[in-house]
Amino acid sequence: MAEPPVRILGIDPGLRVTGFGIIEKTGSRLAYLTSGCVKIPEGELPVRLKTILDGLGEVIRRHLPQQVAVEKVFVNVNPQSTLLLGQARGAAICAAVAADLPVAEYTALQVKQAVVGNGHADKEQVQHMVRRLLNLPGDPSADAADALACAICHAHGGQGLGAIATMGLRVRRGRLIDG
Repeated sequence: MAEPPVRILGIDPGLRVTGFGIIEKTGSRLAYLTSGCVKIPEGELPVRLKTILDGLGEVIRRHLPQQVAVEKVFVNVNPQSTLLLGQARGAAICAAVAADLPVAEYTALQVKQAVVGNGHADKEQVQHMVRRLLNLPGDPSADAADALACAICHAHGGQGLGAIATMGLRVRRGRLIDG
């Protein structure tokens, strides 16, 4: 009996822009559904956090994901920036939890390893691989690509390219190529 499809929302939290991406996993096949960004206006922190909460809440109501994957915060050189980003992440998690959705968390290293095969890949490599893995006509924006990458990582249990059906493709220098 075939596995039922699972709809996964990936979130790349940020206080200026929070990226989101939704994919559907059916067996080992991934399908792109939508992606975008919640743009957060300048202003007081509580209002900015509410924008994240409300924006992602609307994405959840509109697209009905069943699982959520969020990128973990890494420690910046500036502890204040890390604290603020952690609050943005908290607002994103609250949007998922308020909708009774399970939340998984992945480090940027895990996400890049799962999508590119290299935990130290740059943003352009992530965008390119997300485009290839989801058969998109163009590269998504950096924030949306990071969110989609988080969803892809979750879809494959955070395992890396070995878990992804690459349809005759192989990895060279962190990129999938024909061959």
